[in-house]
Amino acid sequence: MHPKTTIRPYCHADADAITAIYADAVLHTTATYEETPPTSAEMHRRLSALIDAGFPCFVAETEIETATETESETEQSHNTEVLPVVAGYTYAGPFRPRPAYRFTVEHSVYVAHHQRGRGVGRLLLEALVAQCGRSGGGGGFRQMVGVIGEPQANRASVALHERMGFREVGRIEGSGYKFGRWLDTLLVQRAVGDGVARPPET
Repeated sequence: MHPKTTIRPYCHADADAITAIYADAVLHTTATYEETPPTSAEMHRRLSALIDAGFPCFVAETEIETATETESETEQSHNTEVLPVVAGYTYAGPFRPRPAYRFTVEHSVYVAHHQRGRGVGRLLLEALVAQCGRSGGGGGFRQMVGVIGEPQANRASVALHERMGFREVGRIEGSGYKFGRWLDTLLVQRAVGDGVARPPET
């Protein structure tokens, strides 16, 4: 049985855990084209700026059991303690800075290495898609765009987005260079909220 996973908004206390998750992606994968891991302070600055600008950011928190032992003069006891751990995070941000793009967001999803394959990514993306399509704070958007680095090596991300209704809309060949090789970039997209069914109110 997988541990319970809760999706909740990002807070400052999550910065160190999120930084560690992202650093692993930077140093060991082509999921991001960043090459030097940012500090915890920089990660918090980036995410706080997005939240302040009205974009959603969520973390996945899962429970793990840790064993503890206590001893007395007469007996030894074994106990388990349930601790919350950040298993992943997701956020949306502006797709492009020009004002006509304001109803389209670009998003990212990152899951801790030891939590992959447990459905954490899907829970995160479900929450983000739902929030982006809602009216009001952190929502009211019409299109979501995902930028997947080296799709042939990040098939889990491609499959996740396909299951969540994203479709491939473009591929930029040789657009990145990391780990001594050229990388293609896959663009995926899906509508949220009313999509293009009607004009925005503002």
